[in-house]
Amino acid sequence: MEPSLDITLQMILTVIAGIGAQVLAEFLKVPGIVFLLLAGILLGPSVFGWLSPDRLGLGLDVIVSLLVAVILFEGGFNLELRELGRVSGSLRNLVTIGTLITLLGAGVAAHWLSEFPWAIAFLYGSLVVVTGPTVINPLLRQVKVDRQVAALLEGEGVLIDPVGAILAVVVLNILLNGEADPVRIMSGLMVRLGIGSVIGIAGGWLLGLILKRGRFSDDLKALVVLAGLWGLFGLAQTVQSESGLMATVAAGITLRASSIPEERLLKRFKGQLTILAVSVLFVLLAADLSIAGVIALGWGGVLTVLSLMLVVRPLNVWCCTWNSGLNWRQKLFICWIGPRGIVSASIASLFAISLTQRGINGGDSIKALVFLTIILTVCLQALTAQWVANLLRVTSNEATGAVIVGCNPLSLLIARLLTERDEPVTLIDTAPEARQKAEQENHRIFISSALDAEVLEEAGLSHVGTFLAMTSNGEVNLVIARQVAEEFRPPRVLAIFPRDPQVNSTHKAATEEPKIQQAFTSQITLKAWNEFISDGAVKLGETVLREDAIEPQQAHLQSLITADTLLPVLIERQGSLAIFPANESLQVDDRLIYLLHDPKPKLLKLLSGSSQTRLTLEKLPEVEKFPLLVDEDDRETKPDDEILTAPTTD
Repeated sequence: MEPSLDITLQMILTVIAGIGAQVLAEFLKVPGIVFLLLAGILLGPSVFGWLSPDRLGLGLDVIVSLLVAVILFEGGFNLELRELGRVSGSLRNLVTIGTLITLLGAGVAAHWLSEFPWAIAFLYGSLVVVTGPTVINPLLRQVKVDRQVAALLEGEGVLIDPVGAILAVVVLNILLNGEADPVRIMSGLMVRLGIGSVIGIAGGWLLGLILKRGRFSDDLKALVVLAGLWGLFGLAQTVQSESGLMATVAAGITLRASSIPEERLLKRFKGQLTILAVSVLFVLLAADLSIAGVIALGWGGVLTVLSLMLVVRPLNVWCCTWNSGLNWRQKLFICWIGPRGIVSASIASLFAISLTQRGINGGDSIKALVFLTIILTVCLQALTAQWVANLLRVTSNEATGAVIVGCNPLSLLIARLLTERDEPVTLIDTAPEARQKAEQENHRIFISSALDAEVLEEAGLSHVGTFLAMTSNGEVNLVIARQVAEEFRPPRVLAIFPRDPQVNSTHKAATEEPKIQQAFTSQITLKAWNEFISDGAVKLGETVLREDAIEPQQAHLQSLITADTLLPVLIERQGSLAIFPANESLQVDDRLIYLLHDPKPKLLKLLSGSSQTRLTLEKLPEVEKFPLLVDEDDRETKPDDEILTAPTTD
């Protein structure tokens, strides 16, 4: 084991190792905590010995406290109160009843399986009641699950952290002072939560007022918020010890609800600061872990953690979501997802020091068992989350239906095609005459602005799989799509952008994060295609991409798209029907539904004076005919079923 480095070099190495671990984790699509723990253990005294966090002394306590405050503030700031309202009952139960179930269950498991004394066992139970945004949020960014499930897991992770931290302090005080009066325990917990909430709500409101009325640059706004949250944390800690974490969470939630200007930039800064905080904390705390201590726990420690994962967590979730609207697959996924994070690690490290200083045995064992809990829950749960979500079919990609902004001939056609597949569709338009058009097709419609979040909520955007903005104004489409992607985060957000390449390049950054896709084709002229549909100058057809002819099919499709003769509308892949994105790469067995510009029906209509029947999609009797593998000059001589005739005349 090499001697540890100078403290300055240790901090530099900590930051480099932490950010390096995050980069590697993002590249491999693995939760960052896996590599952060590995980096800390390798650099700590157990392996290379380059990091010795104990040399920081009281500085470690200060660093941990301030960085945890930043992490919890960011978690509260990212919470969507609208989404939490749908799972408020289950969330309340998880933070209250669930905390008690985990405390008792984990304590009993630690006593029986790890042979901890009762006091030490329940101290361990208090440390593992938390999950935490540091592991839940990155996991949910990688594993796109149902919105209800995601909201419940995110809300639990943020709100239970301060509750668990305060509970752990109360249990520690009982252990140190021998005070086990239930009334004192509950009063101590409620007083700290109450004081923290009051200071946080008041401080968050004041911060929002300052940001709205103050003329600060964007960079300075972020620093004002950072100074404010640390100020609130310090004030709460001064008024009542251990109430600071609740104050930061409450301040974050309140500030988010204040609708401050340039909220997106502030979220980005806080997100970057949180990544840095998590990276530094996990590396430092893991470096202070004794591998020998973890090994000394033996199979009893492993069984304790497994019982927490496979018995206590499921019991907790099923009790707390008993009367919720969640189905059994959603509940089962929540049962499996309960990784422990930074709050457990940081408080366990500080408690180990406190117990050792008081001459009480068990501090190092608690720390080792908590870190074993973190390692096993992260490795077993986080790494298998995507597989479990796919198995249980709780991914957001399973969501169906669409909300479409803009009531025009093309949007009405798409709505009808989706409705015929039993997918719910809701239209939004500001023109009063759009109501009659939609109701003639039996479509649900709202005559209002799509920038109104309440209208989007009432339209059911929180539950559908696709949002499509296709008004005649491309700039408006992009603004609406960006707001929807940030606030509602549906699985698929599409819009029709301006056709001008210079305009598209201007908006390129805006469409990268969050992801907004161009609908149909990059050069679509919506006005022209709406006129084609209104005049009956189109045919609605479908084709299936065949393995033995996919390249010529793709080439012919692209030539027709480039010539503005064909518009891809929907794509069906593996039984799932979706609106066609402009950047989509066609694959074998894909079923493409398209519009083909054909002025002949319009000419026949004018000559005969007859009315046009409704555009219909006819099935190909033989897919082998490859309807699009024909030259433009030969289309007139081909049988109708190869081109899929749609409009017909009387």
